[in-house]
Amino acid sequence: MNAVGIDVSKGKSMVAILRPFGEVVAVPYEVSHTDSELDQLAKVIKKLPGETRVVMEATGVYFEPIARRLHEHGIFVSVVNPMLISDFSENTLRKAKTDKKDAVKIANYALSSWLDLVEYKPEEDLRRSLKALNRQLKKVAKVNTILKNNLISLTDTTFPGVNKLFSSPERESDGHLKWVDFVAKFPHRDTVAKLTLSAFKKKYKSWCEKNGYYYREKEAEQIHSFARSCVAGMPAEDTFCLLITKAAEFVNAAIENANDLKNEMNRVASMLPQYDVVMNLYGVGKSVGPQLMAEIGDTRRFHNRRAITAYFGYDTVPNDSGQHISKSRPITKKGSSSLRRTLFIIMKVLLVTQPTDNPVYEFIDKKRSEGKNYYSYMTAASAKFLRKIPTCRWVINN
Repeated sequence: MNAVGIDVSKGKSMVAILRPFGEVVAVPYEVSHTDSELDQLAKVIKKLPGETRVVMEATGVYFEPIARRLHEHGIFVSVVNPMLISDFSENTLRKAKTDKKDAVKIANYALSSWLDLVEYKPEEDLRRSLKALNRQLKKVAKVNTILKNNLISLTDTTFPGVNKLFSSPERESDGHLKWVDFVAKFPHRDTVAKLTLSAFKKKYKSWCEKNGYYYREKEAEQIHSFARSCVAGMPAEDTFCLLITKAAEFVNAAIENANDLKNEMNRVASMLPQYDVVMNLYGVGKSVGPQLMAEIGDTRRFHNRRAITAYFGYDTVPNDSGQHISKSRPITKKGSSSLRRTLFIIMKVLLVTQPTDNPVYEFIDKKRSEGKNYYSYMTAASAKFLRKIPTCRWVINN
């Protein structure tokens, strides 16, 4: 048996080959992630006598090129969680860390866990695209939050509290928020307050019709009254108005990018077989459903319900020693944080809608009545969503 340990980094990898009882077949050497060198590595591995298994860590996206190429050559490849390698025992008190030592450590792990290694199977292109879209959406959402907070900070000096005057949902066509478009048109309280009520109503109605927003006369009266009562910290000069207008444009650009990504995610997700089943789950919509599918990926890699729960990081482990028996078992959180965030959104939908015939909401209500804290019952309900809902059996490939 030959254990090939590969320590992957950006653009290159360190390779070590070992056999049982410490026999060194190849001392650690460097391989670049190019077609010629990866093909040469595959030839070297295939020439080794006996069974050979390659092990590498799941280091972001860097492992994908080499894992996929070796898999295409018919070589057994196993991609493991870096924490398993990190926790793997070392018979030394010195904690030196180099790429060469890491490659040897991974090879030793392969020998020790030979029978437990799971073969790597490349994700389908659709699933990879869906996951990439979701990760990009997360980055855009973070930028969008920063930009919105910046816009609110700016309007607090020219039109304080204007963002709280609107409760309209985002515009379906492009995701725009009404208050953001409003401050782009009326960046200072004086742009509203200097107008008479009738003049503002006429101008506001024309603006709503042009931008596809519903016009309400009572809302126009409230905005006009608020503008005349609030106090601005900055004068209505062109510079400050331009600053806010541009900030609103930045927010809208980020919102449009996020909306385009959501639409593309929904299109890609609709091409996967479990799309209809996922969309029929209560609390899952066109935004959350594709995110759930993106983060779970191929369900065939989960052998039972406990595996999917562990992947989310919702599993608990005992912590007993001697006479001490742990009474509280927090979740490990060693799984995907993106998955936990998506489930948390679904649980919040259940809390808002309160569907009495839904078993997960009934569980939430029960734990809440028992005095459990918010995060405790939300976490427990998320795990139940995965394990207990009959319509969620698409997750497990029995």
